[in-house]
Amino acid sequence: MINNVVLVGRLTKAPDLQYTPSNVATLTNSLAVNRNFKNQNGEREADFIQIVAWRGVAETIAQYCGKGSQIGVIGRIQTRNYENQQGQRVYITEVVAQQVTLLDTRNNQQGGQPQNQGNFQNGNNQNYQSQYGNQQQTPNFGREQQQGSFFHGQTTNPVDI
Repeated sequence: MINNVVLVGRLTKAPDLQYTPSNVATLTNSLAVNRNFKNQNGEREADFIQIVAWRGVAETIAQYCGKGSQIGVIGRIQTRNYENQQGQRVYITEVVAQQVTLLDTRNNQQGGQPQNQGNFQNGNNQNYQSQYGNQQQTPNFGREQQQGSFFHGQTTNPVDI
């Protein structure tokens, strides 16, 4: 089975890092992700997608991001449910962030140069992992024509169909 999600958006509120009773870091926020088209009034709309981060990813978001920070998230969709006080079943669908790429930082939002742009992930290796080496540049997520694979750094040639 495949359950992968890739999102690029902006945090809708300041990160609020919490800890479980067993001292595991967790963070819940929503990500505003622009749609690829404009509405009838010529305005761009956004979807607000609930994200949940755990452990090192949660700590990284809390440390380096603020409200409005642009991040890339790779994760999986998860649905959970509970019964509310009125006895109704409530379903919640969210993206569990397994890897986060910081596309700007609080310092960058305030007009300064970004200090840390990188790729952070859960798992055994929770250290700073940049897929761009020591380059301090933001990857191109636009629709401009580009060759290569953002995810693996491999160059491919276009294919005529």
